[in-house]
Amino acid sequence: MTTTVATPDNTLATIQAALPIDPQPYIIGDRPAGLIVVDVINGFCTVGFGPLAPQEPNEQIAAMISQSDRLARTFVERGWPVLAFLDTHEPGKPEPPYPPHCEKGTGEEELVPELKWLHDHPLVTLIPKDCINGFIGSIEVNTQRNVLLNWINEYKLEVLVVVGICTDICVMDFVVTILSVRNHGLVPTLKDVAVYEKGCATFDLTAEMVAEQGLPKTAIHPQKVSHHIGLYKMAERGAFIASTIEL
Repeated sequence: MTTTVATPDNTLATIQAALPIDPQPYIIGDRPAGLIVVDVINGFCTVGFGPLAPQEPNEQIAAMISQSDRLARTFVERGWPVLAFLDTHEPGKPEPPYPPHCEKGTGEEELVPELKWLHDHPLVTLIPKDCINGFIGSIEVNTQRNVLLNWINEYKLEVLVVVGICTDICVMDFVVTILSVRNHGLVPTLKDVAVYEKGCATFDLTAEMVAEQGLPKTAIHPQKVSHHIGLYKMAERGAFIASTIEL
């Protein structure tokens, strides 16, 4: 009898077959469009920069940074707006189930070097957020004003292009929420939410790494599988999964 040994590639192929996605080119054309950049910051992207950052160079994360920078520069060159979420937490304020991360003053909450230029550009809006979901993080606690909603409605955007990290956590939570917001009529002009596959990334945490760190089994997080599942869930909710973004 032949025994098939499961490998990461076999597992990914099985999941891709069971939960297929079909990325296609997304054409913006002459419609008003905005770019959303989710948490491309040191604490999630720069090697060794905190407990949730990669511990060694990571190809998927590096590609995400490069594509996010390329798209952001293309958008502002066209005079189109960009909004960037920055995961930012008050020191000592927990965000279960995660360890303390991206606390103010640590540098983890700052944009990666490649995207530092976003700070000074007039077409860029930066929103520090203290939670996974960027829509929730856009609500000002004192006034209940939602900066993100105002941004979309001010520019009368018909298209949102989304990039960032993590595909299956902060990116996914934002995308599925903004799709419900659109369907609920809070952003009357918004038609499409396009997630650029190559502009997204997530992290890798093997079973061995989880055991070494004394974490629960639910912390196991294979990068390629988690990335695919995040894309699938967003597509399932109505997002367009884009292989390329064409202007």
